[in-house]
Amino acid sequence: MTEYQSDLLRTLTARGYIHQMTDAAALDALATKQVVPGYIGFDPTAPSLHVGSLVQIMLLRRLQQAGHKPVVLMGGGTGKIGDPSFKDEARKLNSDAVIAANVAGIRRIFDRFLTFGDGPSDAVMLDNAEWLDKLEYIPFLREVGQHFSVNRMLSFDSVKLRLDREQSLSFLEFNYMILQGYDFRELARREGVRLQMGGSDQWGNIVNGVELARRMDGTEVFGVTTPLLTTASGEKMGKTVAGAVWLHEDQLPHFDYWQFWRNTDDRDVGRFLRLFTDLPLDEIARLEALDGAEINEAKKVLANEATAMCRGRAAAEEAAETARRTFEEGASGASLPSIEVEANNPTVVDVLVALGFASSKAEARRLIKGGGAKVDGQKVVDEAATITLSGAAVRVSAGKKHHGMVNLR
Repeated sequence: MTEYQSDLLRTLTARGYIHQMTDAAALDALATKQVVPGYIGFDPTAPSLHVGSLVQIMLLRRLQQAGHKPVVLMGGGTGKIGDPSFKDEARKLNSDAVIAANVAGIRRIFDRFLTFGDGPSDAVMLDNAEWLDKLEYIPFLREVGQHFSVNRMLSFDSVKLRLDREQSLSFLEFNYMILQGYDFRELARREGVRLQMGGSDQWGNIVNGVELARRMDGTEVFGVTTPLLTTASGEKMGKTVAGAVWLHEDQLPHFDYWQFWRNTDDRDVGRFLRLFTDLPLDEIARLEALDGAEINEAKKVLANEATAMCRGRAAAEEAAETARRTFEEGASGASLPSIEVEANNPTVVDVLVALGFASSKAEARRLIKGGGAKVDGQKVVDEAATITLSGAAVRVSAGKKHHGMVNLR
């Protein structure tokens, strides 16, 4: 393994963030002698980010912890097109109003992970709509388009995947990589940005930006990508049966967020502690070495630390106490996900779907048939069973890991 001189690359390497770099030696040298402004772009396709974006958010956090400057780039401009990288089909085109609302919602997340301000290593947030919306088509083609080879663009894996599957790739989407490359050059000019980071699916787009900055301005900039993050079982990080694991508490209760981390596969505990917490590496080494039932203590530490970082320490402690009471005492806790119903005697099937424990009524019936549904700790055996509500909340469970409350409105 290469021995880096900069705190930045030593930290990123030790914690498992690095997949590819454009010029590791030059970036390492730069990071030892100056503050390096580095950016990651986030397209506002929803009012919240989910756990699938957390590696990139943590990457910006590590950048700042190493004394460098994080630049959060909101894709108010590129979000009007949608990144086609490794997507099976075109993204839905949102209106300007929806994009603006999503940008406002996502902004809140970053205050929890980064320190914003006017200092040399304080984070800043920008929106690429500021310059992309002002572009004129013909001047843009003449100035920027000449530096892009269609042959090369067609060779990128993100494009080849769609074409090989004979899936439509619109001209609108094909322009995305040009705009992302232009963003990098624009940020280098405006903010002195020298580094773009992103997931492994962004490698082609990042390289385009590195080359564009060099060709147009003679500026040396760099790229770093992170590995594709999957769980030990091969599933995509951040996806569950109930859907995406959202970072905003108004889209996912604290308990569910805590429980997502608590349910981590034994084989992933050490890796996730390195990526998603600030715990020292020697403490992580001790935790991941635990065997048997003791590994559950490491999972609780992971859940507590990851939840505290995103939702606050009080939320983490409340969720941990709810879990303890639910699983160890059989009681219910206030922070369990809950729903209210208009009329008494709702069906168990409807409640399971409403709580997000099943994606459809058919799936809920299969859960009951397989013996995985319980009401106040009692197994449900009848697919047509209803729940009698008499003022007190009733606890509904799906398997051992999912618990929620149902109340009469």
